[in-house]
Amino acid sequence: MKNICLVLILCALFFGCKEQPVNLDPVPKHDNFTIVSKEVNETRVINVWTPKGYNKDNSTYPVLYMPDGGIKEDFPHIANTLSKLIDSKSIPPIILVGIENTDRRKDLSGFSKIKADEDYCPLTDGAKNFRAFITKELFSEINKRYRTTPKKGIVGESLAGLFVVETLLLEPNAFDFYIAMDPSLWWNDMYLVKNATSYLQPVSDKDIKFWFAGSNAVDISTATNKLAEVLKSNAHQYLAWEYSDEPNEAHNTIFRATKEKAFKWIMN
Repeated sequence: MKNICLVLILCALFFGCKEQPVNLDPVPKHDNFTIVSKEVNETRVINVWTPKGYNKDNSTYPVLYMPDGGIKEDFPHIANTLSKLIDSKSIPPIILVGIENTDRRKDLSGFSKIKADEDYCPLTDGAKNFRAFITKELFSEINKRYRTTPKKGIVGESLAGLFVVETLLLEPNAFDFYIAMDPSLWWNDMYLVKNATSYLQPVSDKDIKFWFAGSNAVDISTATNKLAEVLKSNAHQYLAWEYSDEPNEAHNTIFRATKEKAFKWIMN
């Protein structure tokens, strides 16, 4: 019984597997639509926030994509944060696209050979299909519906942060900038960290920016600190990166504590 409780506690801490509480952030005005995906074989709910002035001219805007982007997830507080930073001219205007979860554990985790990881998420590389949904289906749908520039980024925390880092390493040209708060890089015996050097090869001369942060969660901070060391020695000339070590922040506080400085650094 104690082991079961421990698994549930760890699952909630690192992956947010439990139902999330009703979001207390005010829900900003936004668009909402569904997309039938062949890549993940289900219908997905998409929430889109556009900055003030979007409907007043014909300007085009970069796009920030966000897993965990449901109304009862992280969409409201990130949209409100972007609005605040744009109003203060701390960052340029940007469109936010939130992807509502169905089964985040399946969508956001890659393959793992570690049997114990199955206590938290499937080991079947659902992230591969979810990434294909975003790049092959969602990109084109957003570009069709909204006035966008080619520039796009992705932000995620915890398991979504793992997905962000995996995308950076496996398909770096998918986005122009990447933000990962407390990514669950311990997944699959820290495979991404241990193999980052082999992935950190420029596939083009495209400039990419990467910002990530680690809290005081030991398993995560160990991995994020090691990733920072790898980047110091192996980041190529087209990859600009910044690591924010946050030992005074917990896993459940780091997103709100670091989001503003992450957006300011990545978007300027």
